[in-house]
Amino acid sequence: MQKNVLVLLAGCGAKDGAEIQESVLTLLAIKKEGCNYTCASLNKNQKHVLNFIEDSEIDQERNMMVEAARISRGQMEDITNLSMKDFDALVIPGGFGVAKNFCSFAFDGTKASVEPEIKKIIQEAYELKKPIGAICIAPALVALSLVDKNPNITMTLGTAQEANQNLTEIGVKFKTCPTSSFTVDEENKIVSSPAYMHGDSTIVELEEGISKCVKAVVEMAYAKVTSAN
Repeated sequence: MQKNVLVLLAGCGAKDGAEIQESVLTLLAIKKEGCNYTCASLNKNQKHVLNFIEDSEIDQERNMMVEAARISRGQMEDITNLSMKDFDALVIPGGFGVAKNFCSFAFDGTKASVEPEIKKIIQEAYELKKPIGAICIAPALVALSLVDKNPNITMTLGTAQEANQNLTEIGVKFKTCPTSSFTVDEENKIVSSPAYMHGDSTIVELEEGISKCVKAVVEMAYAKVTSAN
């Protein structure tokens, strides 16, 4: 049986798109679990473009799909053409693009809006009981997308109490979690791992946490459940 995972990429780059290391490690982990992946994004311009060396804004526009295709080596789908009916699971790597391009969490906190196409695919996954993997800041996007479904969700944004407590404003229970681990919400089929929510994490710790997160998502998709450890 062919196993298919949908991966959402919010552009390319930690500060204004999808975090590249998180994204590549996610794709690697999915393949190691024997699954195929499809990368998708929004065919819209990202919120802004940053100079990563100077941490300053650049006066130019960049399309999310075009930028995300840098990570996926050109294999990229428009999210508006896809349905979770055709996939077994959904995984969302982090990067500030998730909180800037897919939703406005970076600017508006828990009062943020979510891009309709992104909200639709996340709600489809939830309603069809397809597992969702949320990495780094992506749990905030998932929570915002599902708030009107009123689910009793448990997720993590790492060990930062303030970051986790922000989610409680929209009814999410939080668990602190190190980079090398993950949190499982078995009832709602949501798995989360903090990745670079901890800015001092090593890429080795990152790989360990993301691999565990993806493994739990895949096993959940095929009737197995992994406990966080």
